Amino acid sequence: MLHELRRSIRPAITLLLLLTLVTGILYPLAMTGAAQLLFPAQANGSLIRQGGRVIGSDLIGQGFTTDAYFHGRPSAAGNGYDAAASAGSNLAPGSADLAVRIAQGRADEDLTSLAPSDLVTTSASGLDPHVSPEAAFVQVRRVAAARGLPVARVEQLVRAAIQNPLLGVLGERRVNVLELNRQLDAIGAAPAP
Repeated sequence: MLHELRRSIRPAITLLLLLTLVTGILYPLAMTGAAQLLFPAQANGSLIRQGGRVIGSDLIGQGFTTDAYFHGRPSAAGNGYDAAASAGSNLAPGSADLAVRIAQGRADEDLTSLAPSDLVTTSASGLDPHVSPEAAFVQVRRVAAARGLPVARVEQLVRAAIQNPLLGVLGERRVNVLELNRQLDAIGAAPAP
């Protein structure tokens, strides 16, 4: 009986160790190596560098708050865009907190009509780095005034920053807020003090 039990356990333990080696070590190492070789920027977080230092990621939003910069979606992730606390707000359409956020978003942009929803609602992760083109265009006058730029020039930057859906069908038209703000800084228009 004991002999038969040992005969049964030995292949099970051997298989466990073999599968642990293959699926827990070899496969992850192979995938990490392939990703580093084929897609190094994406495998390392799609980091954006400026002047030799990391200033953000193409995948995670940032909290721009001054009038001289375009603002992204509000973040419900921790203290704002905290990847360790990624979460949506789960506010219902009838929520008083959501009504306050919408009113604040409308006031921030001096809107008399409804604000684009992505300016007043969080994304599912709370980390979305993009806004809709409509949300970017709503902010043009504020940004142009704060930087002393012609509205037409800022609108041109927004149009150039619009990213279309992947393969024409996957996703929606969007604007990466960090990249758009970098373009603003690149044209030499310093934010007003």
